Amino acid sequence: MPRRILKRYSPSPKTIRENRILSVLGDDLHKPSLWILNRSSVARAFAIGLFCAWIPFPLQTVLAALLAIYYRANLPLSVALVFITNPITIPPMFYFAYKLGSVMLGMELHAVEMDLSWYWFTSILGQIWQPLLFGCLILAIVSSAVGYFTINTIWRQGVRTRWKERVERRKAKREAAKNEIKGSTEI
Repeated sequence: MPRRILKRYSPSPKTIRENRILSVLGDDLHKPSLWILNRSSVARAFAIGLFCAWIPFPLQTVLAALLAIYYRANLPLSVALVFITNPITIPPMFYFAYKLGSVMLGMELHAVEMDLSWYWFTSILGQIWQPLLFGCLILAIVSSAVGYFTINTIWRQGVRTRWKERVERRKAKREAAKNEIKGSTEI
């Protein structure tokens, strides 16, 4: 079940290869192990993608691709999961990370308005970078671990369910065959 769902929504190898940013990786994109959908490669991909999604800097996609290559994770999933952070989700995610970091470091919360300008980067970001990065690190580690173990659990449960269904089908076939033999001997 998870494999079919993942295949349906994963970008194709051609899409990944034609990505201008990912072309830096060259021939590493052609390794078959990066495109396999098995439990371990998908779980590693979720861990990598969710970890990189919390990095508050550009080029998260390239980092996710490099980590997927290094750890032999499913490349399309690693890269696709980075896009959890997008223009709609970035403000609430990073504000939550900033608040978490401030609380854990015991620092005062500043009222922060996000403005993508040079002034904002030089003045406001200078005040909040420590709690923001610490909160992002904590959330990256936690979401990465939760993603990894959740995928492993879901995948294994799916395998167990399919195995039980197969055993039941075989048992039903055997019973049907016994009944057919028994019915033919009575005549």
